[in-house]
Amino acid sequence: MSNVLRLALVDPRDETREKLKSMLIGMDLVWLEAECSRYEFFGDVVSQTTPDVGVICMDSSPEKAIALIERLRSASPDCVLIALSQSTDGPTILKALRAGAKEFLTLPVNVDELLSTLHRILEAKFGTGDSRIRACKMIAVAGATGGVGCTSIAVNIGCNLASNPENSVALVDLDLALGDADVFLDSIPDYSLLDVTENVSRLDFQLLRKSLTKHSSGLYLLPRPVQLQDLSAINPESLRKVIGLLRASFTHVVIDTSKSFSEVDLAAMELVNEVALIVQLDLPCLRNMVRLLMSFQEMDNIRDKVKVVVNRMGLESGQISLKKARESIGRDVYHQIPNDYRTMVEMRNNGVPLIEQAPRAPITQSIMQLTDMLVGNVVGDESESGEGGADKSVASSARWLNFFQGKNPKVKAKS
Repeated sequence: MSNVLRLALVDPRDETREKLKSMLIGMDLVWLEAECSRYEFFGDVVSQTTPDVGVICMDSSPEKAIALIERLRSASPDCVLIALSQSTDGPTILKALRAGAKEFLTLPVNVDELLSTLHRILEAKFGTGDSRIRACKMIAVAGATGGVGCTSIAVNIGCNLASNPENSVALVDLDLALGDADVFLDSIPDYSLLDVTENVSRLDFQLLRKSLTKHSSGLYLLPRPVQLQDLSAINPESLRKVIGLLRASFTHVVIDTSKSFSEVDLAAMELVNEVALIVQLDLPCLRNMVRLLMSFQEMDNIRDKVKVVVNRMGLESGQISLKKARESIGRDVYHQIPNDYRTMVEMRNNGVPLIEQAPRAPITQSIMQLTDMLVGNVVGDESESGEGGADKSVASSARWLNFFQGKNPKVKAKS
């Protein structure tokens, strides 16, 4: 595992254990490898899972907890032990530290204090310059309608990132019914998102990578389920567990969402760092984009992540001018990708990413630039007007939506 501390937890008290689990699952810095409700069994759990950190809640039985810490200090010296207790009694803290605990935290745990403790452990075990401290960057690619090139862009973003040997990159095909990322990569997967979902609690990092299909570019693919009957097994809760495991295993995760914007898609968009919303400058697509932007404005965990990306820029037939689109939606365009149908079709048919198929093509350079922008390597090209206030954006979107819904809208297409 390259990004996180692998952690095991023991607490006989269900209430405090569940609270700690919820806190830990939300942290990029750790992966909860195992949990245990009995002090007597925790030694076996640690020996089997070999976590970096063992968290021991002492309040159920301080004597048993102290004895457990002493045993683990001898049996698993590489596991850093953190003792937790509601007690602030000096002798109790001293006993835990003398038994072998490296850190002592008071319950209920303060999030900032826990993070500081984990960072200290990371630095002590692996050094400040180690790649483990690097957090996973997650990107979702969504489309304002079908056929706008989301999968093409998602696959090429993933391959661009994977071309850097310092990166480990996974692509998740979340179009559960009709996803075709495997076709773009000319791959025949052995396992699907369903297999990983059903076995996520039993997978470790090595087994996870063996369950994914590795492309020659270095990109790992997690494809959609094979059978339509299997779609119901993928839900927001199961997806969060899968993404949590991927986040702990890779430096970058790219998610190609479906066009239905289901609960599963929205759950994924809440978890990522950036959402690239792909559009074309035609009337139906822009109308859908306005509706989506208005909806996202009501979603606290999504609205600030959305970046509008225009694909197939320069397509001659029926395009609305970029200036008109900007004025109507109340924000600028984050990035533009030129139209190059022939090159993209060749890439898809050959199963070779653009960076290999046509490295000097303008479309390749454009998607490489978008990749750098989304991961923060370069600053985005939105103008200040594109970063206008939320109220202005929503109001303008509403006007554009009303315009689309008029009886006889007249839109001047770009000739």
